[in-house]
Amino acid sequence: MALPILYSFRRCPYAMRARLALASAQIPVEHREVQLRDKPAAMLAASPKGTVPVLVTETQVIDESYDIMLWALRQSDPEGWLDVPQSAHDLIAQADGPFKTSLDSYKYASRTENPDPGKHRSIASQFLITLNAMLDGQPFLHGQTPRLADMAIAPFVRQFAHVDLDWFNAQAWPNLAQWLSDFKASERFVSIMVKHPVWHPDTAQIAV
Repeated sequence: MALPILYSFRRCPYAMRARLALASAQIPVEHREVQLRDKPAAMLAASPKGTVPVLVTETQVIDESYDIMLWALRQSDPEGWLDVPQSAHDLIAQADGPFKTSLDSYKYASRTENPDPGKHRSIASQFLITLNAMLDGQPFLHGQTPRLADMAIAPFVRQFAHVDLDWFNAQAWPNLAQWLSDFKASERFVSIMVKHPVWHPDTAQIAV
């Protein structure tokens, strides 16, 4: 049986969380690293919208990162990532919606019609304050071990933090800062951030 194919870009937070879930589920894939400025024809044929990640299995194409996470974990969930309340899915929806919108307006302010990065940073920070409160007295959002919400959201908090890391570290959210630091230092995160050569059609399969 052919391995599922994962089109990915190392620094994309959406691709990061897909890789995290596939790693947790212990599902090997053929990793195809792409350059976003030169997307391969095979990826565009599978998913014309042209964003990563894209997972191509023998029976379907999944081109939303959260759907890839759920697909992988429903195949195998040895770490219990899906053992979360409905509120975890609602939290992820907030991260993917209002928080990500504000994050993009903060990070890419020069691309917006009326740039006001301070305003959008402040709006996004309200979500981070909520996360900080959830982490009071526990290392992860839903208890003592990382689960779905942690891994779906952490790559975007990392992206936010690295816009201005000095500012982020100066804020009064110690629980959140520790959570993010632990995430970035974790063996799982380090493992999914290994660099892959850019894939070309004549590249041999690389199972990861």
